[in-house]
Amino acid sequence: MIKSTNEVDEQYLKDHPEELDNYIKLLFDEYATSNDTAALLSSLRIVSRVKGVSKIAEISGLSRKGVQKVLSENGNPHFSSVNVILNAMGYRLIAQKMLD
Repeated sequence: MIKSTNEVDEQYLKDHPEELDNYIKLLFDEYATSNDTAALLSSLRIVSRVKGVSKIAEISGLSRKGVQKVLSENGNPHFSSVNVILNAMGYRLIAQKMLD
């Protein structure tokens, strides 16, 4: 059976957790050029499963279902909700000057 890209990424990241930082950087770099919110949320969902949705829910103060809802491809989450989840994952949003 062939796995979807999300399943391959998820398994790869579970097997190579040291790659999470690079994966997060890459997905935000791609988002900066594509503005594809659904793809960003899908990738963050992968990270949440690798890091443990229950653990992220506990740290963020959201329910497990709340974390999943915020990171839903069909969702339209509040900026603050995504930020809380990123913080619970151990990341933060930072401004970076765009190249001229």
